[in-house]
Amino acid sequence: MSQTSPRAPRKAIVLAAGLGKRMLPITATMPKPLVKVAGQSLIDFALDKLHEAGVETVVVNVHHFADMLEAHLSTRETPRIVVSDERSELLETGGGVKKALPLLGDEPFITFNSDSLWIEGKEPNLLRLVQAWDPDRMDILMLVAPLSTSIGFEGRGDFHQDSDGRLRRRGTDDSAPFAYAGVAIVKPELVHGTPDGAFSANAFYDRAIAKERLYGLCLEGQWLHVGEPQAIAEAEQCLAASKQ
Repeated sequence: MSQTSPRAPRKAIVLAAGLGKRMLPITATMPKPLVKVAGQSLIDFALDKLHEAGVETVVVNVHHFADMLEAHLSTRETPRIVVSDERSELLETGGGVKKALPLLGDEPFITFNSDSLWIEGKEPNLLRLVQAWDPDRMDILMLVAPLSTSIGFEGRGDFHQDSDGRLRRRGTDDSAPFAYAGVAIVKPELVHGTPDGAFSANAFYDRAIAKERLYGLCLEGQWLHVGEPQAIAEAEQCLAASKQ
């Protein structure tokens, strides 16, 4: 494994508390992070990538079928896993990060959507993200995927990217070339002073954009957006083809 930077995040949060409504009927009997693609659960993909990138402690928030998810997590030895219990209230992506902040500490950390899946290029994308992190210039560095090569994503794109790597939202444009690929490095200061209760992580991104400190790293390989049941087979076909 390549050496990670001394400033590389050592902690992460995997956002695994959502109801996964778009993945029904599968999520009527299990949490979405335990859905398997090519024999591996989505959350194990995330945890393996984080371990590979040198992350030592991963917070996993739980709500939907929390007991089932905790039982699965208890079977893993690496990385070290700490559960953030959201059984009493669904907090969305931003609220989930805020609740977990005491567990994440005062240093920049990685947020990882539990349904983010991709085929690697030449270098592991999470390792590339960690190595590209520059806290002097950036408040957030997110992995973005080109719509042109992504599978299973039906949206019009989230971001435009300037030549220096800064991101700006699609805004009123018909489309934008990049989608958020579900992984970002975030400074904890962006979480301070946000509302209590449920809110979206977009609040963090907007704070970084306001300071022109939201940057993107283009994913190499292929992003597989597994949002709905029919996307599983498509993702499995891509994974199988990549190994031939």
